[in-house]
Amino acid sequence: MTPIPFDQMLGWMSAEFKQSRTIFGIPSVKFFHKRSPERSHIFNEPIETPLGPAAGPHTQLAQNIIAAYLSGGRFFELKTVQHLDELEVDKPCIDAQDEGYNVEWSQELTLPQSYDEYLKAWFALELLRNAFGLSESSDRGFAFNMSVGYTLEGIQSKKMDAFIDGLKNAASHPLFENYKRTIRKHIESGTFANLSVQADASERIRESMERTTPFVSGSVTLSTMHGCPPGEIEAIARYLIHEKGLHTFIKLNPTLLSYEGVRTILQ
Repeated sequence: MTPIPFDQMLGWMSAEFKQSRTIFGIPSVKFFHKRSPERSHIFNEPIETPLGPAAGPHTQLAQNIIAAYLSGGRFFELKTVQHLDELEVDKPCIDAQDEGYNVEWSQELTLPQSYDEYLKAWFALELLRNAFGLSESSDRGFAFNMSVGYTLEGIQSKKMDAFIDGLKNAASHPLFENYKRTIRKHIESGTFANLSVQADASERIRESMERTTPFVSGSVTLSTMHGCPPGEIEAIARYLIHEKGLHTFIKLNPTLLSYEGVRTILQ
């Protein structure tokens, strides 16, 4: 669960692809290319497939989001974050080497680290889409869905508010322009000549980076898995919808719905 600096990550991808025609272990012959015009839509955003990873430790690091994208994922529920981002608990929260265990309230990264990972992934997916011609369309074709928990007070805290607003619009965040500069540096140094089979990849990457939207996420999933009472769930949802202007999913714990309610939904 150690973040990789963006500059190092770009160099890693390029060197790995040059050596073995893989990126983070995904063979280039397995890269998903969207060749048909069909699109799904969610929250007015076109996505090339209605598939992608759910929130968890695996969507916490940029390289895992990249691997999911190359494998065909296009809707990414980012790892749930909360204001208690430096708790001393067992990490990672899921250990499935033999049996699966979940540690409540866990969060491997601090909020600034999580934000950094999601912004790195945002630029990297756009870069790879153009480097490998993974889409026949001019639209982005993928969407990020932030995930938050677990109390109204925590979600309204100053640092959580900054996190949410920073994903809604990253334009004023220093990292946004910093990562544009990092990509420009790699273009000028010829790094991306190794990172594609497309003859004009560098120019297309350059153009796409200048067009990269700062609107990283306009939707949110509220995780209620940690004993959040129904009244607070409603209050949080109202806040996210009315105050933050976000399309909102509510992830309900089946025990809050009752056995009969869950059975009725699933039938």
